[in-house]
Amino acid sequence: VQLQASGGGFVQAGGSLRLSCASSGRTFRAYELAWFRQATGKEREFVAGINGSGRDPLYGDSVKGRFTISRDNAKNTVYLQMNTLKPEDTAVYYCAAAKIGIGIFAADYDYWGPGTLVTVSS
Repeated sequence: VQLQASGGGFVQAGGSLRLSCASSGRTFRAYELAWFRQATGKEREFVAGINGSGRDPLYGDSVKGRFTISRDNAKNTVYLQMNTLKPEDTAVYYCAAAKIGIGIFAADYDYWGPGTLVTVSS
């Protein structure tokens, strides 16, 4: 499975961005998908995850109520809608795919995309 994230950019605090992650794999529906982020000098952090059918999303505590993960299996794409952005959301955002289960640790995922930078100014 190859993953390619896009949609990052520069936004002021309180603004919104939508990230997309497209996959070239034929079995996209079979994978659990997630977004992680990594700020400079910090460990990679779980943001949100979603199962193959698009149900039961899971969110990290720092983004609950602000971010929404969704997927379109017909387009082989997973999205992350980010609202009410804060400067502390600044990071490189990565999409990841797992064969089994939505985990909150990076080691739970088998495939990773190259990441897209999100910068939120105060």
